[in-house]
Order: sequence, then structure tokens, then C-alpha cells
Amino acid sequence: MTLVNSFQDLEVWQVGRALRRRFYELSRRLPESERFNLFQQIRRAGVSLTPKLAEGYGRYHFKENIQHCRVSRGSAYELLDHLVTCQDEGYIPSEEFESFQEDLMTFMRLINGYIRSIGKTGNGQ
Repeated sequence: MTLVNSFQDLEVWQVGRALRRRFYELSRRLPESERFNLFQQIRRAGVSLTPKLAEGYGRYHFKENIQHCRVSRGSAYELLDHLVTCQDEGYIPSEEFESFQEDLMTFMRLINGYIRSIGKTGNGQ
């Protein structure tokens, strides 16, 4: 088991960081007509994956940490819905959609495991 000294040591945070970068790259490829709608929504949801994990990690009480993890998980589901929109509108091919979806599901499994571990230890650190 890896020692966790910082939120940056959490595997879920590391996966979220990689996802955020991918979503930013995707948003840059959207057509100009989506610049102020889907573009902004993807960026807002993408950028909230990791800071909520970091903020929760820094909270004093484990229940606050869990609540921040739930917000991050909600952003992951929001991103999945935005991906469906991108696929429906033909902005991304099916293969890319499936790759994103697989990575989001990995993130969700990791965050669910992290939430369970926080609840078991009672403090999360």
C-alpha cells in the first residue's frame, strides 16, 4: 500500500488530473458555435474533478472529505453526459467516446473506493 502524504499521492486525483487534461484538449476541438456553451460546461466540469478532491483531503472532518468527493463524482457524471452530447452532434468519433467513457468509469470506481476507505478509517488521511 502506498503512503499518502498529499492529495497528489491519491490515485483518484492522478486519474482525475489526466482526465481534466484530456477534456481540455477535447474542448479546444469543439466548433466555434459551441465556444460559449458546451465548451464552457466541459471546462467547468473538468476543472472541478481534482480541486474538490484536494479540498476534501484538506478538510478536518472525514464527512466533509466525503462530501467533496461526491461533488467531484457528480462532475464526472456531468462530463459523461457532455460526452454523449459530443457524440450525438458528431464532434467525436465512437472510439474516442468509448475511451473517454472507460476512463471516466475508472475515475468513478476509484472515487467510490476512496469514499469507502474514508468512511472506514474515519478521517481519510
